[in-house]
Amino acid sequence: QLQLVESGGGLVHAGGSLRLSCAPSGFTLDYYAIGWFRQAPGKVREGVSCISRDGHSTTYAASVKGRFSISRDSANNTVYLQMNGLQTEDTGIYYCGAHFGVEATCVVGLYSYWGQGTPVTVSS
Repeated sequence: QLQLVESGGGLVHAGGSLRLSCAPSGFTLDYYAIGWFRQAPGKVREGVSCISRDGHSTTYAASVKGRFSISRDSANNTVYLQMNGLQTEDTGIYYCGAHFGVEATCVVGLYSYWGQGTPVTVSS
């Protein structure tokens, strides 16, 4: 079973920053589009940002555009989500997913492999 491992979550004040990392366990991310998703208490999992397999294309949810930045580092086999200007509404469990495809499509149902999630809490 392919597995992803997220790290970098934590507690931060509004306006602060965090950088999340997503690394695979036992396989290379080179053949996958990667997405970051989040799930707030009582809400469905939603797409935050996704990056294409070649890293040339990205998508962002409207609520995070201009504040978050996704990138992938093939040498380190890791995908990052830089989150700046965090708001209380950004609180949730952040998951990374891998989709055996090319495009940066942030549709939850396309993603076959997931991590356990890393919690992000933004206090006011």
